[in-house]
Amino acid sequence: MIIEKAVLSDVEELFSLTKSCAKHLEGKGIFQWNNNYPSKKVLQQDIELNQLWKLVVNKVNIGIIVLTQIEDVEYKKVKWLSNNGIHLYIHRLAVLPSFQGKGYAQKLMDFAENYAAKKNFTSIRLDTFSKNERNNRFYKKRNYVQLESIYFPNQSEFPFYCFEKVLNV
Repeated sequence: MIIEKAVLSDVEELFSLTKSCAKHLEGKGIFQWNNNYPSKKVLQQDIELNQLWKLVVNKVNIGIIVLTQIEDVEYKKVKWLSNNGIHLYIHRLAVLPSFQGKGYAQKLMDFAENYAAKKNFTSIRLDTFSKNERNNRFYKKRNYVQLESIYFPNQSEFPFYCFEKVLNV
């Protein structure tokens, strides 16, 4: 197992990975991702910005995570736990359905938290779909604090919960 930066030649495979995850979630009645998101263009931009990491097992890309300092406009009004400092934002955490339940999402989050600690980020911030109870439990178990809700109308009518884990104050 290795976690490394994705490259442009990975776009098709990583897009297919996210589509598999979206279909898997839909099968469980969770409409978190759709035809508009995440798009191939979004993944390509993530790679061009050097913020998309891939999890590789036996030469197969089985997971992704985006680590960025770019704050989404939807996050601007959120009352975060830490007001000052530099923050790491996590987006698009995904593991191929056939590899789920084996601790790979935990490994990607361990990687993100170690990355944030080494680079002296004040906190890690993220959001997850309110209807994805498994994800909500996942972040709470990792000591992320659930904050207020935000909306992404192109994705869902339902809210996304913001989470934050303070690292260094």
